[in-house]
Amino acid sequence: MTAQSIADAAYIIAALLFILTLAGLSRHETSRQGIVFGIAGMAVALAATVGVAVQNAAAIAVTLLFVAVACGAVIGLWRARIVEMTGMPELIALLHSFVGLAAVLVGWDGFFSVENNAGQTEFAGSLLHIHHAEVFIGVFIGGVTFTGSIVANLKLSGRMKSAPLMLPGKNYLNLGALAAFGILTGVFVGSPDLGLLIAVTLVALALGWHLVASIGGGDMPVVVSMLNSYSGWAAAASGFLLNNNLLIVTGALVGSSGAYLSYIMCQAMNRSFISVIAGGFGMEAPTSSDTDYGDYREVNSTEVAALLTNAKSVVITPGYGMAVAQAQYPVAELTQKLRDRGVDVRFGIHPVAGRLPGHMNVLLAEAKVPYDIVLEMDEINDDFADTSVVLVIGANDTVNPAAAEDPGSPIAGMPVLRVWEAADVVVFKRSMAAGYAGVQNPLFFRDNAQMLFGDAKSMVEEVLRAI
Repeated sequence: MTAQSIADAAYIIAALLFILTLAGLSRHETSRQGIVFGIAGMAVALAATVGVAVQNAAAIAVTLLFVAVACGAVIGLWRARIVEMTGMPELIALLHSFVGLAAVLVGWDGFFSVENNAGQTEFAGSLLHIHHAEVFIGVFIGGVTFTGSIVANLKLSGRMKSAPLMLPGKNYLNLGALAAFGILTGVFVGSPDLGLLIAVTLVALALGWHLVASIGGGDMPVVVSMLNSYSGWAAAASGFLLNNNLLIVTGALVGSSGAYLSYIMCQAMNRSFISVIAGGFGMEAPTSSDTDYGDYREVNSTEVAALLTNAKSVVITPGYGMAVAQAQYPVAELTQKLRDRGVDVRFGIHPVAGRLPGHMNVLLAEAKVPYDIVLEMDEINDDFADTSVVLVIGANDTVNPAAAEDPGSPIAGMPVLRVWEAADVVVFKRSMAAGYAGVQNPLFFRDNAQMLFGDAKSMVEEVLRAI
């Protein structure tokens, strides 16, 4: 057997392992096993690729390959060790940008190695035209993914405003960029030219930046999932250019699963899937008046402890603030203490709590909170009216009644956890600052709501000591 045939067989095994990865990650109980499958699949694919390179490539190329793998491994291990859970959304967005950049570079390499030397390659006739299209489409998808992911990283890390960019005629700008791409593709397939490739690269980079910049902070979790899908299609495009079946299969898996997750999240947030992935197409900038909601009530940890010990049922709704404070461990301890006292304790998780799908679920699983008391929004929303106490720990936009009551709010129409229906609501928060979407929360001023200010971890520990 040749090295290439062995590699092809290894790629099939790796693809099957990646499919098992997706299946494992679909449930909490099997997620760790899914990660192991993914690591094994990547190890098999990498070993097969290195094997083919060692067999066929020059010594300098093999040396560069090992240097690149070593650099990537060192950087990856370093980032994995130092990243906080609160930094996971922006890290994922940044990793997507690398995939997009790789697709752009592979496309440009395809141009210089084939299109620029058409008479010296194995491509001829219609095959050469197909290759032209692969190069152009791959560069376009990669460019959009690259700059879109950079903007997502800047927004999620707070280095760029989360409010949507509303340029005049922004929808026409997006449509114009797509039309330009279609026209340039047709011309390039017929007559490949470096100037056209430069033009489509610039159009793609500008479109990616504008698409994500035009989407508001409340929809950024969907954007991260959408960019995940884009990175998959970019990888698949690179697979066609490199004649690599594993890249094609893996890219299609990531692209389709990311698109489906984006669709599910849009359904959960009452957002138009087409509108969000098209950079907020058809959306206008909403305006919300500066309403005076009155005064809020402040409470201390001793009073919260008394509320909890006298409660029959408690629902905890965590958010990004819990992740920032790393409060999941004392929250898990508080949960256990209350359950030992006979209090019915459950968790209500919004689909986009923590700016990343599943972010809160991962934190609670890390603290060993039982899976069976961690419920999704749709499973628990109807139970708030019969709940004694709700603890809102670091959440803001996901429990904001303005989404249901204020048509002019930037988060209008987004389903939220209806925590205000409970008998008492205690909000753990550092200050009265608005949430990530930049919207004031009228929940804080309700008659049945009380504010417990301070670091979430410290405040929960104080409540534990009081109990």
